[in-house]
Amino acid sequence: MLQILRLCLIGLHFLVAAVINFLICLVRPFNPDNSRLCGWVYSAPALRILGLSMKLDTADMLRQPNPFVVVANHQSNWDLWVLGCSVPRRTVSLGKKSLKWVPFFGQIYWLAGNILIDRGNAFKAKQAMLKTTDVMLHQDTSIWVFPEGTRNLGKGLLPFKKGAFQMAINAGVPIVPLVCSNYKSTMRLNRWHSGRIVIKTLAPIPTAGMTLEDMPALMERCREQMLACLAELDAQIAQA
Repeated sequence: MLQILRLCLIGLHFLVAAVINFLICLVRPFNPDNSRLCGWVYSAPALRILGLSMKLDTADMLRQPNPFVVVANHQSNWDLWVLGCSVPRRTVSLGKKSLKWVPFFGQIYWLAGNILIDRGNAFKAKQAMLKTTDVMLHQDTSIWVFPEGTRNLGKGLLPFKKGAFQMAINAGVPIVPLVCSNYKSTMRLNRWHSGRIVIKTLAPIPTAGMTLEDMPALMERCREQMLACLAELDAQIAQA
């Protein structure tokens, strides 16, 4: 019963948050700080509705001046509610062009200044990737990427794709790994306290002076650090 009530309230909250965020984006369309504000509007009330306790250990990221590339693990569609509170200032993300047509969310995502990629068109996809370099270097803006490319459903980390690391090397900006503890298989919405989540960022990994030949080692280094951190966070929660 509690789970059903929470899901109904989340649906209502989604509509109310969409209206608020749409107004934010209409007042300041394509402002790169919209994602931070919209993420907070989506996330902060939702965590209370869902009965989730959140610990943010993101000091390394908050101290890091723009621009940089955030690489985060992607568990499920619940990430909108879970990760929204951790978006740093002036940070946009990469998303599929088709997201633009998702009712309510898609229009806000576009107006928030996020970068849409047409993955079915190689030329347009390349142009979008070049745009990210310009955005980072000349607009005091960072980029948020899910390097797995799809949801891992709480099963560790899927293999990483190259895009985030290629962007960071081309722009010569650091990578900031962000790890969210496994909530997909531990969240219990039928309990009053439905779960505990920890989000932690690791020390920035510099890319200055690297070339694309260094990319495989960079990807492996980042993934190994995130896997170790994920295991550590999950162990902390299991012992609590």
